[in-house]
Amino acid sequence: MNNLLAKLGQDPKRSLSIFLSGLGLFIIGLAFIAIGYFFHHIWQIIGLFILAIACTIAAWGYLGIFANRWFNILNQNNPNKK
Repeated sequence: MNNLLAKLGQDPKRSLSIFLSGLGLFIIGLAFIAIGYFFHHIWQIIGLFILAIACTIAAWGYLGIFANRWFNILNQNNPNKK
């Protein structure tokens, strides 16, 4: 498990940029849904599609951030570390 956490959390700056990209897409998806409310419903469908992609991207980025922090917590209190 430690190897998996090290692999997922090896670059926290990249994970943060992936998360922020997903967050930006999420906002764009919400904007499309709002446009679809006032105009044609096809904009809402496009917004929902963008929202699904954005949630996936943001979750992947957050997983990297979480793995990095969890890996650091596990290795900080390691009694075998010299």
